[in-house]
This record gives sequence, structure tokens and C-alpha cells, in this order.
Amino acid sequence: MENTIVIATNNAGKAREFRAIFEPKGLTVKTLADFPNLKQVVETGTTFTENATLKATAVAHETQLPVLADDSGLMVDALNGEPGIYSARYAGDHDDAKNNAKLLANLEGVPATKRGAAFHTSLVLIKPDGKKLVATGEVRGEILTAPRGHDGFGYDPLFYVPEERLTFAEMGLATKNQYSHRAKAVAAMLPQFDAWWEA
Repeated sequence: MENTIVIATNNAGKAREFRAIFEPKGLTVKTLADFPNLKQVVETGTTFTENATLKATAVAHETQLPVLADDSGLMVDALNGEPGIYSARYAGDHDDAKNNAKLLANLEGVPATKRGAAFHTSLVLIKPDGKKLVATGEVRGEILTAPRGHDGFGYDPLFYVPEERLTFAEMGLATKNQYSHRAKAVAAMLPQFDAWWEA
């Protein structure tokens, strides 16, 4: 199992994005779905990086494998940075449709010029011996008044990137991987990855 990395997620969309990055490096990518008996990690951190660290540390300890955990979220200017670290649980537990509906309801009446937002990702990689690598990425955009597109997950159908004139859900994976907060965090991580992996 020495060429195995565990992505600490049950989200098939995220897993697909990370497979595209790590499999060309000759790594086997596993997810939490491959370890159904792991204890649920309680995310008690107050920042994306703290929550990703909690997750990565717990999973590395239990699986004795290198782990990548990410904590990502949407920060909306008009909502003082909400939903932030609560993005996945904004309207209950990991229900994309309800989360999007709540976001739209909370932004009702907010003009287009004030609907700016940022997607943030913190990536934390931890080995069972505690060696750690942290990288972050952020992308700015706007929140639309209705969802557009069917690709992607989470808030992707509402997150509009003006320079592309598309939402994340309309882009397709290749374009999204050039722009997304996760792609930027990965780009920050990759130059350091080999040294961390070999250490």
C-alpha cells in the first residue's frame, strides 16, 4: 500500500477531481468509502485549515496511510462570509439543493453588484508520522439568482465566474480545474508534494 493516498471524503465529485491529479503520479487513490468502519470526525475547528487538519490527522491515524483532507466553503460578502465553514451543512446535512435554496433565500433582494463571493479551499496532507503539508486556494465570483448548469456539486450552479461567463456547474471538469479554489490549492501544493511524499 506504499503508493496509496487516502482522500478524506465521501464526495464522489471531489474524489474524481483528486484522482485526475494523483493517478498520473502512479498513486492509488482511496476514499472514505474504502474504509467504512472509520470513526466519524467531528469538525470542531473555527477555520477551514483547522477542520481539514482534524480530519486528515484522524484518518491517517486510523488507516496508517498518508491522507489528504480538504475543507472548502463559500464565503458570501453580503452575508459577512457565511456560510463559510458551515457550507456543507448550511441547511442541514450535506443537502446541496437545500443549501442552495437557503443561500438564495438569504440573498433575496440583494442587487447583482453586491453578490460577490469567494470559494476557499484548505488542503492538509498528513502522514501517520505527523509530517504535514498545508496549501490554500481561493477564487472570486458572484452568486446568481437561480442555478445554472448540471455539472459539479455543492454551490457550483450558483457560483458565476465573470471572465468565463459561466457557472462552475456549466464549465465541465477541465475548465473548472483551471479556475477553481481547489485547483488553486492543488497548484500551491504540487510543487511541495514530492518532497513531502518522499520525506
